[in-house]
Amino acid sequence: MIEKMKFLSITGPKEDIDRVADTYLSRYEIHLENALSELKTVKDLRPYIEANPYKEALQKARELMEACGGAAEEAGAHRDMEIEEAVRVTEELGARLTALSEEKEQLMSRKQQLEESRDRVHPFKGLNYDVKSILEFKFIRFRFGRISREYYEKFSKYVYDTIDTVMFNCGEDKDYVWVVYFVPESLSDKIDVIYASMHFERVFLPDEYEGTPEEAEHVLEDRIRELEAGISQCDETIKNALSEHRERILAAYGRLEAFSVNFDVRKLAACTKHDSHNFYILCGWMTESSAKQFQKEIEDDDNTFCIVEDDHNNIMSTPPTKMKNPGLFKPFELFVSMYGLPAYNEIDPTILIGLTYSVLFGFMFGDAGQGLCLLIGGFLLYRFKKVRLAGIISCCGVFSTIFGLLFGSIFGFENIIEPLWLHPQEAMMNLPFIGKLNTVFVAAIAIGMGIILLCMILNMINSARSRDIEKLYFDTNGAAGLVFYFALASVIVLYMRGNALPATVILVVLFVLPLCLIFFKEPLTAMVEKKAEKIEGSVGMFITQGIFELFEVLLSYFSNTLSFVRVGAFAVSHAAMMQVVLMLAGAESGGAVNWAVVIGGNLFVCGMEGLIVGIQVLRLEYYELFSRFYRGNGRAFEPYGKTAGER
Repeated sequence: MIEKMKFLSITGPKEDIDRVADTYLSRYEIHLENALSELKTVKDLRPYIEANPYKEALQKARELMEACGGAAEEAGAHRDMEIEEAVRVTEELGARLTALSEEKEQLMSRKQQLEESRDRVHPFKGLNYDVKSILEFKFIRFRFGRISREYYEKFSKYVYDTIDTVMFNCGEDKDYVWVVYFVPESLSDKIDVIYASMHFERVFLPDEYEGTPEEAEHVLEDRIRELEAGISQCDETIKNALSEHRERILAAYGRLEAFSVNFDVRKLAACTKHDSHNFYILCGWMTESSAKQFQKEIEDDDNTFCIVEDDHNNIMSTPPTKMKNPGLFKPFELFVSMYGLPAYNEIDPTILIGLTYSVLFGFMFGDAGQGLCLLIGGFLLYRFKKVRLAGIISCCGVFSTIFGLLFGSIFGFENIIEPLWLHPQEAMMNLPFIGKLNTVFVAAIAIGMGIILLCMILNMINSARSRDIEKLYFDTNGAAGLVFYFALASVIVLYMRGNALPATVILVVLFVLPLCLIFFKEPLTAMVEKKAEKIEGSVGMFITQGIFELFEVLLSYFSNTLSFVRVGAFAVSHAAMMQVVLMLAGAESGGAVNWAVVIGGNLFVCGMEGLIVGIQVLRLEYYELFSRFYRGNGRAFEPYGKTAGER
């Protein structure tokens, strides 16, 4: 079902818009429209343009809320703080935490520098000499660095004794030898070139070491530990501040979010251009019940005025769609929204799809035991996890159980209880002109024909509401198609029951007239609507095109009816698959039953065939039902507060 909508125009003093948004719009669901677009005929209107003053404060509050582990849903319950206090709390805590964060960043930057210095001096721990003294040499040049082991051995063996240099081995690892060498200042350029040819990689040590490299490393590690303690203290202070003020942060965020969303209502508002006594105007849709409550509430509000427009011809926008169905059918809104929401003046097919989908699924998947599993499992998943698909499965489980009892099948066993109707594999019936045919096939086609006729009636109702003459009277799913298809169904039933004479009369009278109406639907529609042009193009082209379209119509009636044969086919195949499972488990031979195979087979069939049947039924719903009467071109009802908050 679709809730009835009312179009409201809300107005009041321009400076009062925030109060109205906070007092009313935050509590009532209203689908706002652009007021300038709705009021094009009204003069002296302009956009309501103002910068949102809460945007930056809201961003800071969101960062604080995330830092303290809060969530937007949790903050929604903490909106009792005044907006001024919310801004002040956000700014004060934000400034305090920013200062602590900057202090922490400085400590971390200094720690990183000291760690780099420690890592540089660490390879030279074997040098037992004051590093600072070396860095102050004036007439002797020094170079700290490393040489690969291969070149170090060649250098020591062939070059070292031939040049004026002193090299000290400070330490080694598996790839490199870390050294420091000294040369006279006058020979430094020459000696540096020789070392460079040996792939010497120089390391520059900063001027901040005390004592030997080993002593300097210890000093640096002490400083690093002091900085780490300072960083931990900053973290602890930040953590305590967030924990202490968590409730205030959530309250501030909740209040700022509400005011920010409400402030943005200006984007959809219009205001007058007068120099004084300026007014805002808001336009939108409310449900009929909410509109009555809203009007009653503002009766004593001297600054807020509301006008309800009942004549839809004076409204630029089309009403949005808000579905309201009984709880049992609410999960099936998922399938409807997947196809497209119904237009406001269209029939909501949720209840129809709920009933037909569940019945067809149960017919195709008739097993009392597996149906109970689907019923219970789907219900629990829908109850605790709110998964709509699980609710659909639970409803299907109900009818699977019912048809399981009708078919006498429990977990594939067909000898435990007597069927209330028949066994799908065994039931056969004699039909004139056809011979023996499985009863479930006949029942499936009969159900399908009944559903098709119902959809034609629904199409006529939708067409009448939208004032579509062609679809109402002359379409294949309109009155002409309904008469033709109903006559076809009646003829089949009469011939099957041996009443050939009345069947022939119906065949002659009620077949020809509806087909003629369908053939001439375009000129007939033009005549009814009193249009000048009744036939487009030449008469010959019209007749040729009409013949092919009529042939397609007859073919579609036949193919659409036969589509429902799959309902009976799956009922038979389900019983056959379970029979295979029982044969593998030894239940058919009368010996010991392998219950592991029975359980595993039931799980496999329940999962695989349940998925296939679900898809096949959905295909029938969309292609054989919805395509006949349902347009699905509606737009969703989107309450401003919720949709703006999501943006």
